[in-house]
Parts: sequence; C-alpha cells; structure tokens
Amino acid sequence: MQRVQERRGRRFSLRRRVTLLAAMCVAGAVALVSLGAYLTVRENLYQQLDDSLTERAMAAVRSPTVQDRLQEIPGAFLVSSDIQIGVLLANGNLVYPKDGTPPPTGPAELEVAKGAVESRLRTDPATDTRVIAVNTGNGEAMVLAQSLAPTKQALAELSLVLFLFGGAGIVVAAAAGTAVARAGLGPVERLTSATERVARTGDLRPIPVSGDDELARLTHSFNTMLGAVAESQDRQRRLVADAGHELRTPLTSLRTNLELLLSAGRRGAPELPEHDRAEIETDIRAQLDELTQLIGDLVELAREDQSQAEAERVDLVDVVERALDRAKRRAGEIQFDSELEPWVLTGDSSALERAVLNLLDNAVKFSPPGSTVRVRLRDLADGSAVIEVADSGPGIAPEDLPRVFDRFYRSSEARTLPGSGLGLAIVKQAAERHGGTVYAGRAPEGGALMTIRLPGVPG
Repeated sequence: MQRVQERRGRRFSLRRRVTLLAAMCVAGAVALVSLGAYLTVRENLYQQLDDSLTERAMAAVRSPTVQDRLQEIPGAFLVSSDIQIGVLLANGNLVYPKDGTPPPTGPAELEVAKGAVESRLRTDPATDTRVIAVNTGNGEAMVLAQSLAPTKQALAELSLVLFLFGGAGIVVAAAAGTAVARAGLGPVERLTSATERVARTGDLRPIPVSGDDELARLTHSFNTMLGAVAESQDRQRRLVADAGHELRTPLTSLRTNLELLLSAGRRGAPELPEHDRAEIETDIRAQLDELTQLIGDLVELAREDQSQAEAERVDLVDVVERALDRAKRRAGEIQFDSELEPWVLTGDSSALERAVLNLLDNAVKFSPPGSTVRVRLRDLADGSAVIEVADSGPGIAPEDLPRVFDRFYRSSEARTLPGSGLGLAIVKQAAERHGGTVYAGRAPEGGALMTIRLPGVPG
C-alpha cells in the first residue's frame, strides 16, 4: 500500500502538475481562439455566398436577354460558374437551360412566382445548395442555386489547420512548461535532497544558492537554519566534552578518597589515623559540593531562552538587592558597597538574579579578607543601564580578558580555587537572553571589574 502511494506521489509530482497545468491552459486558450476563428470565418463565408447569390439573382432579373434566351445558355458556362438557374412560372413549370441542371424549387419559390413575397433565400438539404428566388413580375420568379460543397470543404480545411496548429501549440506549451518547471523547481529539488540527506546522514553542510528570486531566498533561509542547527550541535558537543573533562577531576579524587576509606575499613588493614580520616571526609564533602555546583551550573547552561509568555516586568534594583542578601550570608569578612539607581526591564528575574549572584560570588572568591566589593547600578542615559561589580583582588590578566566568559575557562590563578568555570558563562547567557552584553576589565581599586549592560527604562 505504501509503495502504491509512493508511486502515485511520483506520478503526480509537482513538476508534472506544472507541465499538465501549462498544457491545459494553452489547450483551453487554443480551443477558444480556434472556435472563435472557425465561427467567424464560417459566418463570413456563408454571408459572402448569400451576398454573391443575391447579387447574381438581381442582375439576372434586370437582364431581359437572360430571361428570353435562358434555354440557350451554354451548359459549359453553367458548369464552370457552379450556378443553377431557372425561371419558375406561377403554374409550377420551370424553364432552365437545356444542358444545365434545374435549380431545386419548392413551395417557397412558388410563393415568390405568384407574387406573395418579393424574394426567398433558403438552404435545400436534399441537394446541399443555397437557393434564392426573386420575383420578376408577370407571374414568374428567377431561381438561382449554388452548391455549398466548396464552402464546407474550405471550412473543413480550416478546422484541420486549426486542429494541427492547436495541437502543435499544446505540445510546445507542454515542453515549455516542463522546461520552466525543471528550471524553477530545481532549488526545491535541491532543498528536498538536502533535507533527505540531513535526515539520513546528519550532514548539515549548506546547499548551493543560485539566483535572487523567492526560491533563492528560501534556500538562504534553509541554509541559515542548517547553520543554526550545526551551531547548536557544536555547542552541545563542546558542552558535553567540557563537562566530561571538568567532571573527571573531582570524580577521580572522590573515587581515590572513597577507595582509601573502604581499604581502611577492610579486615586486617592498617587503621587509618583519625586526622587522615577527617581530612579525607572533608575532601569528600568538598568534592561533593563541587560536583553539586557543577551539575547545577550545567543544568542552568542547558536551558534555552525563555519563551515570551514567561517574561515579566523586572525591577532591577530588587533583583540586585536579593542577590546581595544571598551573597552577604556567605561572604565572611567581605563587605559590600552598593549604589543602585531605579531601572526596569522585561525578562526573567530569577535568571538575572542568578547572574548578579554569580558576579558577587566571583568577586568574593578573589577578594582578600576585610576588603570591599563595590556594586553599582547606573543609568547610561542611552536606553540602557549597567550593573558593575568591582573587587579588590589581583584582577584579570590581559590575556585572560577575552575568554573569562567562556564555558569552563579558568585562568591559572583560578584553578587553585573552588568553582566550575561556568559561573561567568551563565552571566553572559542571561545578559544576552535579555538583549544585553557583558564586559570584563580592571577596576580602579586594581581588582576585576565585571559589567552587565541591559536595555530598559528608568524605574
């Protein structure tokens, strides 16, 4: 059943439908034009025949010589002129040339001879002739007849010519439709092949683009989609690879410590000193905390952009204050100096709070005990505001500045400190999700200066 449907789909492909539609349209146009031409020519030919027959009849009536010597007209002349002529008397007798053929007569012609009507023009179906009778007076009527065979033969030849040329036009239209369909649907076929290739092999290479029409734009859009999918896959691969690399170190250390504890607990094994046991347990807790933070950061990074339905009005001052409250509880001796100007935007308050908290935690991690972390929320008067977090630590090396917001990137100084290397990447993702940007630089105090720039309006 499926094969039958596939055959039907191939049989009535878009290219064939375009060809068939072009042929049908031309066939309809040719049929209408041919019919109109045939009817027009037919009407003109019959009208010319009637006019000629009427003119000859009137001329014969006006010629007494023809009336008096009708029987003496040579038969060869009558045959060559394709005219049948005679004079019908009121008593029904017909006088016609002795070598000629009498014209057909009937009640209509007899009425003309009797003077009931002046003339009659009709078609005699028995002889397939056109007959005209004209009253000449004195109880007589001049009767002329002409065969319709030449006219019908001309019409038959005309219909044959129209049929042949119409058929040729339809064939040409079908060929042109096929050529147009092949040329016009070429990009569609390439798109189809590309989608089948992607579904079959996962190959996301762009397809060639030619021209600048709507199909070329469709191809550009399809290539853009392929590029986005390829970039997404590349990000996923990098995330998995980086996550595997980052998880390997704490997991290896955790496994080593657990194996030490298990070995010490076996029968006959030397007893582990209490000090070493406590140190191993502390390391295990620290490693579990590091794994928990790393997994949480990975989950946060794996989240795609929030839908517009989840966006809400966000007071950025409230967001920064909530992040400050959370950071102060785990800052120890570190102090915070904050100055916040009202600012409102539309977005996800929880994501923005997580971003600000990551900046604060990062500043606390690198600040010496007893120092102050400076927090500012300023309106730039250009439709945007900045959140600045400056610490009093050693600062960021110039070669590390371009990469501090990359996933899993950690400078040589930061590798000895706890962290997953994902906190600033989460900050960047949250800022870009809200149409903003992030910067890293050096603070006047000498430490690092982290900046989030966000659009919005003053609160």
